Parts: sequence; C-alpha cells; structure tokens
Amino acid sequence: MMCVFCRHDETKVIDTRMSDSFVIRRRRQCLKCDRRFTTHERVEESPMKVIKKDGTRVPFNREKLRLGLEKACFKRPISAEQIDELVRDVETDVNDNFEREVPSRYIGEKVFNRLRALDHVAFVRFASVYREFQDVRDFMQQVDTILRERKK
Repeated sequence: MMCVFCRHDETKVIDTRMSDSFVIRRRRQCLKCDRRFTTHERVEESPMKVIKKDGTRVPFNREKLRLGLEKACFKRPISAEQIDELVRDVETDVNDNFEREVPSRYIGEKVFNRLRALDHVAFVRFASVYREFQDVRDFMQQVDTILRERKK
C-alpha cells in the first residue's frame, strides 16, 4: 500500500481489526518516512446496481448517499457518526434484500423513513429533492403532515 504522506510504495501493517459491516481497519506504518496512517478496507463483491427512475442502471455509490445526507443535515444537530450509521444501515439493508439491482425508489424510501425519525428539518430538506417538490405548497403539505403526526 502506498504511503499517504510520502507516496512510498512499501508499508507494514501494525494492527488489523474487524469493524462494522465487514470493514477491516488496518493501522499501517510507512517503511520510508515512518509515519502511521489508518486504512479501512471493504470486501469487494459484485457491484450493486441502482435502477434509476428513467430505467438506467448505475453502480451503487455510498459516497453519493453520504453527500446527499450531509446536505440534508447541514447545520442540524446530527453527528457524522449518525450519518455514517444511516449510510451503513441503508447499504446493509440493500445488500440483504437485493442481489444485484435495487430500485432507487427503495433506497430513497429507506433514507426518507430514517430521516423522518431522526430530524424533521433534515427530513423536509431530503423530501424536497426526493419527492421533487415543485413549489411552496408541496413544502407546506409535508410540514403539515409532520405537525399532525407530532400532535398524536
């Protein structure tokens, strides 16, 4: 593995641990500059494809999911760990329920439901993109739904 600091191509593994969701955490040390860094390795399986609304298929991209969640949760009291957990849970759910292809709608619904329970503002932000709100009326309908649920 190449050193992230000096780009030397020889490092040694100091420590290896299994983490959540089949991720392997390795602590490495460069044999040239002697600096240490951590890598997270994931077993590569046949890549999951996402079936988009228009029927096209694209590789599942956990970073795209994370970025969308970070935008929805911007300036909200939601930690990076909570976002990571949500991404991990959605990815695990997809892998448990689908073999090769998953409809984008399924992923959206999973995120939609988790955000609704986590933070209403982040939920409405996500819903505005996911449900393609066209005007303020669409926002208001979603907010009214949340307010009615809170009163119950």
